[in-house]
Amino acid sequence: MALIEIENLSVTFTAKGRKVRAVQGVSLSVNERESFGLVGESGSGKSTILRAICGMAPITGGTIRIGGQPLPTPRGRAFSRQVQMVFQDPYASLHPRHTIDRTLSEPLAIHGLADTDARVVQALKDVGLPAAFRFRFPHQLSGGQRQRVAIARALMLEPSILLLDEPTSALDASVQAETLNLLNRLRTERGLTFLMVSHDLAVIDHMCDRVLVMQHGRAVEELARETLAAAGMTTDYARSLFAASADRMLET
Repeated sequence: MALIEIENLSVTFTAKGRKVRAVQGVSLSVNERESFGLVGESGSGKSTILRAICGMAPITGGTIRIGGQPLPTPRGRAFSRQVQMVFQDPYASLHPRHTIDRTLSEPLAIHGLADTDARVVQALKDVGLPAAFRFRFPHQLSGGQRQRVAIARALMLEPSILLLDEPTSALDASVQAETLNLLNRLRTERGLTFLMVSHDLAVIDHMCDRVLVMQHGRAVEELARETLAAAGMTTDYARSLFAASADRMLET
């Protein structure tokens, strides 16, 4: 049975006085321990799907189920224990006036979990940061270090699912690779399930078992990793995304 099931999802909201159909009838399923990618240009609706799962975007049609159960509204603490999200900008997602210790301790306090000190130290170790970083502030860390803290925070409650919204796009190329390798290692060690958004097919190819290509809020084509690696797309749009990603790789 699929761990994440999305069926005919639609998301419509009002922006500047007009209705925007951000997602239109998208269906997908993600198996336990699988890494599934959503790829497309800006405005394709891929990040909106993650926000809809978290209750941050208005679902106007369709259903989302986790472990076979429809998601409650509001999502609640049980959802937070099972699903966590890592955002694109590691500086904006961390409170600038909170130490790393407070950032990592907060989810534990909210959920009444004990052994805070040991859990925080272990979380930092798991993402490759020294324990001394506990008492630093976000502005004292590099972009890659901040994103490692954001990943550590997402893992504090030991969720089974991580939603990854362009988790490396704000980082330098060398740091991107380190962060992607870290995420892959954590997925293997913890048996995590990933639903990952990217505009870059090269990132998706490195990270994901399957990928759904999106355009203008609709699903265009679903590809297995092997098909993606062999450039076996069947739609012009997916081929153009692949060509653009290949060009960016040549430039770097």
